[in-house]
Amino acid sequence: MTETRDLFAAVPRSEFDTPGRSRGLIDVVRWRYLLRLLVRTGVTTRYRNSVLGWTWSYVRPAAQFLVFWVVLGLFMNLDHGIPNYAVYLFSGIVVINLFSEGFKNATTSIVGNAALVRKVFLPRQLFAVSAIIVAFVHFLPQVGLLLVVCLFLGWITHISLLSVLAIFAGMIIVMVFALGLGLFFGAINVRFRDAENIVELMLLLATWASPVLYGWYQVQDAIVGTLGWPQWIVDLYLLNPITQGVELFHFAFWRPVTDAAFAIPPGLAWNTLWTFLIAVATLLFGQFVFRRLEGRFAQDL
Repeated sequence: MTETRDLFAAVPRSEFDTPGRSRGLIDVVRWRYLLRLLVRTGVTTRYRNSVLGWTWSYVRPAAQFLVFWVVLGLFMNLDHGIPNYAVYLFSGIVVINLFSEGFKNATTSIVGNAALVRKVFLPRQLFAVSAIIVAFVHFLPQVGLLLVVCLFLGWITHISLLSVLAIFAGMIIVMVFALGLGLFFGAINVRFRDAENIVELMLLLATWASPVLYGWYQVQDAIVGTLGWPQWIVDLYLLNPITQGVELFHFAFWRPVTDAAFAIPPGLAWNTLWTFLIAVATLLFGQFVFRRLEGRFAQDL
């Protein structure tokens, strides 16, 4: 016994890890086999015992699109002359759905997996990351439906490399931003369940706070022209990562099938860089708060 104690005494304390502490998102890569398992479980269990199964991934966004298009576009004539308003509307809705599902599920991921968190140690970030990936998997059928519609409208003949890059840029910005917010509110939600209500309110506003149902230029006309407020408010509005994701999808899907020369937002390329940096900063901040609070997850649950 004495000899064993002497052997441990010779090992520097720096070589020991603090129990229950992870190394953040780095551990998600190291535990990727468990991440695959969580993603597979999230994908396969969503429509378990459902008659329509994966068909719901098409039915839900299609129903959401029809409601907005019929009510706002046909009944209320709020399209304000936007050509191909159906494509404009749907290309924005799929981005909002990606953000909403990823953000909401990441927020509830720790509480929803309380049994695992209380019993075994594993990187808690795995739950939030898997929620974002599952949301992305369910987002793909919606993009596929949008792509089929655009192909019938001659999208393939007007596609460019910039359009393809815009698709990937929009997805990355929205997913990184949703993950950062999900980590932050997911950590807060463990102790204060009010976080779920705050997230529900944010998601309610997300659709209306981004140019999904209207054009970005209408915001500029209202703020600068009608209200007489300074231009920097519009610039700040365009730096919203969700707004940028929506505009990138408009650029990628709607503009190639639209003959009218509708102006794209000013500085779309630069805004893509800035919103990506904002999304990364949100991710770092969310990770910082998550790591500060994760040590008490088991006790608070």
